[in-house]
Amino acid sequence: MNSEIGISDNVFSKDDHKYIIEYSENSPYRYGEKDLPSTPVCGMVHEVHPSEKIYRLFRKKIEDELCPSTRDLDMYRMYINCFSPADQPMYHQDGPKGITFIYYVNNEKWNISDQGETQFYIDGMISGVPPIPNRMIMFHSSRWHCATSFRDRYRFTIAVKYQPKKPMRSS
Repeated sequence: MNSEIGISDNVFSKDDHKYIIEYSENSPYRYGEKDLPSTPVCGMVHEVHPSEKIYRLFRKKIEDELCPSTRDLDMYRMYINCFSPADQPMYHQDGPKGITFIYYVNNEKWNISDQGETQFYIDGMISGVPPIPNRMIMFHSSRWHCATSFRDRYRFTIAVKYQPKKPMRSS
């Protein structure tokens, strides 16, 4: 895999991963989002509020262990994507500046026929990261990427997005 995509496995303890699965499976969702203005709405989304335990859990893991440089950025959004086997997400970018983290929630062991990977378009090639449970990937927000749905079950991922801090306005 290209060095522009960071991969961390066994990110959370078994108990924390179990909590994340239960939170993801039991949260209320709204009809999804468009990957680009010209594409159809896809999947379902649950916004995670900063007051939630899961928000603090991810922030601490990312900023204290996985990527301390994110402390200099704004964590501006955390949400859960839920895709059904019939969903067909599109390639998109998350923004011109910043870092995106994607965490694979699902608990089932993965095999190549399950699909569900995150695909990246890099240097004219498509590469995929397998959705191994309790794995987190990191990439620049401008990187073209696309989720793929699982063949036979719902796919839950948690997205955490950071962007440069906005300059303070002087009076």
